[in-house]
Amino acid sequence: MSPEERLRTQDPREQYPKPPFPAQPQPAPGLAAKMHPQPDHGEESYRGAGKLVGRKALITGADSGIGRAAAIAYAREGADVAIGYLPSEESDAREVIALIEAEGRKAVALPGDIKDEAFCRELVAKAVEGLGGLDILVNNAGKQVSRPDIAAIDSEQFDHTLKTNLYALFWITQAAKPHLKPGAAVINTASIQAYEPSDTLLDYATTKAGIVAFTKALAKQLIKQGVRANAVAPGPFWTALQPSGGQTQEKVQHFGEQSQFGRPGQPVEIAPIYVLLASQEASFITGEVYGVTGGAGIA
Repeated sequence: MSPEERLRTQDPREQYPKPPFPAQPQPAPGLAAKMHPQPDHGEESYRGAGKLVGRKALITGADSGIGRAAAIAYAREGADVAIGYLPSEESDAREVIALIEAEGRKAVALPGDIKDEAFCRELVAKAVEGLGGLDILVNNAGKQVSRPDIAAIDSEQFDHTLKTNLYALFWITQAAKPHLKPGAAVINTASIQAYEPSDTLLDYATTKAGIVAFTKALAKQLIKQGVRANAVAPGPFWTALQPSGGQTQEKVQHFGEQSQFGRPGQPVEIAPIYVLLASQEASFITGEVYGVTGGAGIA
């Protein structure tokens, strides 16, 4: 979709593809390049307005999905961007690096596994070194595995989900805090699952509820140094997380069908919230959770 098409007045129910989608199993963590239909991360459709000129951002899970959309948007708003991702996601990440550099911005590629505390601290250090500072931290990387019953969740999965979604959030934010100056922003990706948990996403929903509480408590600390912290709670978004085990293949084929739009959101449709919360336009916003749920709302 071109920028002109995306910005013109149109029926949002028909703006992007609707299910049914084809079955498309992938091994975790999944690649956007193998999805059908292809997600819109803003590669062609996002148009910047200079809202983040001179800022330096670190985004985890930025090879695909919401993190990729935020990275593209930030670069087009004038920011330099460091992206964290798993080594197996290198092909998707290279596309993001090229898109950032095409805007004349500095791009820093940081592959590694955030389940490891040492890597989380190294990630921040390398981002600060590569960018020459840090103004925006987006904790977005996540692990989601659909299981029909608590008995089907083994300790390894539970541990990996908590370490990816919660421990890493803590380690990365703790390491970033000394580098954040007044006016900086932390943005965490929560989920509608924090408020309306699915029975098949017990461990994932637990972590997302934790992210909401973490963000609200963190905001009270960070504002003492002039730094804001907020969260975004997406509903059903068409990302590689879904076909690579985040949903059953039956649910993938009907993903987003239950939203009031009759379709899932595309990553580019949530990117403007990440831009707002990172920008000086959000100077009086902290400790908030922004729901982008396709009409479901958050409590």
